[in-house]
Amino acid sequence: MNTTDITAGRGLEALRAAIAGQVFVPGQAGYDQARQAWNLAVDQRPAVVVEAGSAADVARAVRFARAHGMRIAPQGTGHGAGPLESLDGAMLLRTTRLRTVHIDPAARTARAEAGAVWQDVTVPAAEHGLAGLAGNSPNVGVAGYTLGGGLGWLARHYGLAANSVTAAELVTPGGDLVRADADHESDLFWAVRGGGGIGVVTALEMGLYPVGDLYAGNLFFPIQRAAEVLHAWRAWTGTVPDEVTSQGRLVRLPPLPQLPEPLRGRAFVKVEAAYLGDAGTGVELTQPLRRLGPELDTFATIPPPALGQLHMDPDQPVPFQGAGAFLSDFPAAAIDALVGLAGPDADTPLASVEVGHLGGALARPAPGGGAQPSIDANYLLTAVGAIPAPDLTATVRAQVRAVKDALGAWHTGYDYYNFEETPAPASAVLPPASYRRLQKIKAAYDSDQMMISAHPVWPARP
Repeated sequence: MNTTDITAGRGLEALRAAIAGQVFVPGQAGYDQARQAWNLAVDQRPAVVVEAGSAADVARAVRFARAHGMRIAPQGTGHGAGPLESLDGAMLLRTTRLRTVHIDPAARTARAEAGAVWQDVTVPAAEHGLAGLAGNSPNVGVAGYTLGGGLGWLARHYGLAANSVTAAELVTPGGDLVRADADHESDLFWAVRGGGGIGVVTALEMGLYPVGDLYAGNLFFPIQRAAEVLHAWRAWTGTVPDEVTSQGRLVRLPPLPQLPEPLRGRAFVKVEAAYLGDAGTGVELTQPLRRLGPELDTFATIPPPALGQLHMDPDQPVPFQGAGAFLSDFPAAAIDALVGLAGPDADTPLASVEVGHLGGALARPAPGGGAQPSIDANYLLTAVGAIPAPDLTATVRAQVRAVKDALGAWHTGYDYYNFEETPAPASAVLPPASYRRLQKIKAAYDSDQMMISAHPVWPARP
């Protein structure tokens, strides 16, 4: 039976009858909304969209797809839709409805279903004086973010979110719902911790950390001071403890009414930072940067959930193109190259070009860690441009590529899984040893490449 037979006849009705969620096909009401990714520049057109209502729905959908020779692309929010392989003839399996989160304050753990976003975890966790290793945005999916590693504001002290995962519930490519942890399905447990996973994750269990209020905020400077501020920030990163995570950033803000009037429609160089400690010490630690005389200083004592507002990411889906690269260093020559391409004199469509400080716990292999046990890099470059009209796609993509290439001399051997927005194999976003092990796991569980992932793994051949 081919895909047309499935979506037009009894196969589709059988699928609808088998699950509690919803099924959509091209031409039917709801299909366009169901297929929409967070990145509106990605035009996903699968043969069928399944919005699962439960883990059992996921298992039934996977078994249906296997029986009918369809490939499957699991997806929560769709933040990482850019690098996906073609969905022609495939099933887009959305876990968006699975948002139940349970916090166990005694065990300091959270169980988050695959459709949960980070604010679903951080807000209730904070009520118990706990925090998860969330990213920059409260609306990013917990599962996708974590499967790709997970770099957030507490990373230099607590490491990657992936290595705080204690168990994963997932449906294998064969359609079996299993629990993977240190003692069961150890290969699958290893793969979900930074390797993108094998199968469809339905829930993750992860450790939480005792975190009260933090000292965090932004220092805004006119973009004309880009070189001065970035050189100062780079020197400062060599002096701070692991409790400080920060970014140096060139940002061009749109003229949107929801932005404060002093920021609206302007360009800045800014330092964003979070200190896992008290305000008194935080003030001392950030004083070298404050002496530069920022135009605006937003540093304050905030609860962990407020870290999701620090980066000022959009709260609604937008069309964009981005790229990220791990850097071994960010020396003066790299800073000057970056300022030349995205600083005050640059004619660029890029909304944000940032460099994040790594090291600390990220550089130390996590005991029993997964596919990304540590990061062999000291900085992370990220460039993002909005695409307000389709005819600007090529221009924005070229600018993103130019920024990445300009710092090529400092690239490490692989890029960051979650920030590689263009098609690339897993070998380009993982350590070589991790990729080789993933190939073996792929051969054991998904040798026929049924699962579509952001960065594909080619099964090892005997």
